[in-house]
Amino acid sequence: MAEGAGAYRHVVLFKFKPTVPKNSVVAIENAFRALCAELPFVKGFEWGRNSSPENLNEGFTHCFIVTFDRPEDRDAYLPHPAHQTFCRRYLEEALEKVCVVDFQSTR
Repeated sequence: MAEGAGAYRHVVLFKFKPTVPKNSVVAIENAFRALCAELPFVKGFEWGRNSSPENLNEGFTHCFIVTFDRPEDRDAYLPHPAHQTFCRRYLEEALEKVCVVDFQSTR
């Protein structure tokens, strides 16, 4: 199989503070989906809650994957006013910890 450059992935893991109510977590899930739907350079968005039986998640409960065609689109996303507003409004007070990994997929 020949390897080549694929999509650019922005992977974000969230560990919420224990005091964050479930309805606030649902609001964050919905707001993240809406944010990605409104930005034309976001080519894909998927997410899920941890379901691994291995117990290696270190408290991270949510994984979000934002897909771009190229790293430059990710570079436009990070400082974008809509993304910054989302982070301030929903994440600053709700997250205990966040982990971000970006990579160019190979195929």
